[in-house]
Amino acid sequence: MENLNIAETKYTPVINLDVNGTITMTGKSYPENTFEFYAPMMDWVKEYFETSAQETTTVNLEITYFNSSSSKLFFDFFDLLEENNDDHDIVINWIFDEENESAEEAGEDFIEDFEDLNIELVSK
Repeated sequence: MENLNIAETKYTPVINLDVNGTITMTGKSYPENTFEFYAPMMDWVKEYFETSAQETTTVNLEITYFNSSSSKLFFDFFDLLEENNDDHDIVINWIFDEENESAEEAGEDFIEDFEDLNIELVSK
């Protein structure tokens, strides 16, 4: 298994998936075809949890804006993390600019919806 890096575009975040246990997404998310864009990431994460011996996985999400289809994708992503939460120590950092109330509220919503996940709100 190798690292996966997807470059940022005007409509999509930069995504860095590291086999050493770090998953990072930074930027905006409103691609034309959300599920097609994120398919390589989701496939990588599934394989990572099936094969990784890492004790801790850190997920850093700094999404400044996302549309409704990206929201659905993030729910699927958090579902995948939740499915693997018993076998892996997963720490999720929802990073937001303190002046971006909607990003902070989105993080709060994910905390409410995924009570079994360790989601930390990180203000910058």
